[in-house]
Amino acid sequence: MTISGVRCHRLTAALHTPFVTALRRTETLETTVVEITDSDGRRGYGEAPQVWRVTGESLESANACIAGPLADVVRGRSTDDLTDLSTEVAGAVAANSGAKAAVDMALHDLAARRVGLSLPQFLGASRHEVPTDVTVSAGTVEQLSSDAAKRAAEGFDVLKLKVGTDASSDVARVAAVREAVGPDVRIRVDANQGWTPRQAVRAIRALEDSGVDVEFVEQPVAAADLDGLEAVTRRVDTPVMADESVFGLRDLSNVIHKRAADLVNIKLVKCGGLATARAMLQFAAAHGVGVIVGSMMEGPIGVGAAASLVAAYGTTYTSDLDAAWWTAASPVVGGLVYDGSTLVLPRSPGLGIEGLT
Repeated sequence: MTISGVRCHRLTAALHTPFVTALRRTETLETTVVEITDSDGRRGYGEAPQVWRVTGESLESANACIAGPLADVVRGRSTDDLTDLSTEVAGAVAANSGAKAAVDMALHDLAARRVGLSLPQFLGASRHEVPTDVTVSAGTVEQLSSDAAKRAAEGFDVLKLKVGTDASSDVARVAAVREAVGPDVRIRVDANQGWTPRQAVRAIRALEDSGVDVEFVEQPVAAADLDGLEAVTRRVDTPVMADESVFGLRDLSNVIHKRAADLVNIKLVKCGGLATARAMLQFAAAHGVGVIVGSMMEGPIGVGAAASLVAAYGTTYTSDLDAAWWTAASPVVGGLVYDGSTLVLPRSPGLGIEGLT
């Protein structure tokens, strides 16, 4: 069977709660969905969310990249050529990691459908359930505490707190959340590049001294400041995670070489898709670096692909795959569902997506 069509769709879905970080505030999910069709009429889906502040891509630029050079790579090719196609997609254009990820996801979805396997099974998994954390948006002490208590009551036992908007009060925010949720809920902190190295060391040490018990601190400093990230990692006891500092294998190698972080957050939209993400997971494991798999503000297609990877390969800590949970209504028919803190993947072929709403 050969690939006969490549189409892009723009999806917009309202969030049930505003999503706020040190980088941005959003009340909607905006994403490009790519639909790849083979000569037998099967369809595979992939997704590229609009995340200007991280990847530099817009919906328009992703559409242009997918419909142009990436479609030229895959159109007319056999669906059996998944490995070669993934490699060629990765090298077809510079940057544009989100567009590449969307095409790579769709190719994997289509390949899994062709052999009648769910995407987790196609990647080697024996399970279809993956635990996830849930994000608590940046806000006042009162807002964070209230939202964290609600999430814990809903069954989430791992909370990711967004800080970095005000270094002088971030420690108080985290401490207040710990008091609100008690000792049994795990707390991780994400500054989204919002601190300087000095602020990061001061804040993390204050959290350590107060006994708040933070699982890890994610991307405390600017993405390009690997020296600053290394300085923070070296000077605190709490594990430090690199997120925006690591897109692909080269970035991962640099972080490992500099010992700049204890663990990394691998995201399909940053690295360009499942093929590269698998290589990164294996590379990190070989060098003793911890991993989680995360997602941008994306829907069930992108999160489903990332969760399938986790089901097959596992991660050091609970992964960060709550993005699709934030939508007020699913923008697709079929696909994953959330059962409290458990993400349940369909057992039907591929990602289990039946169509777009």
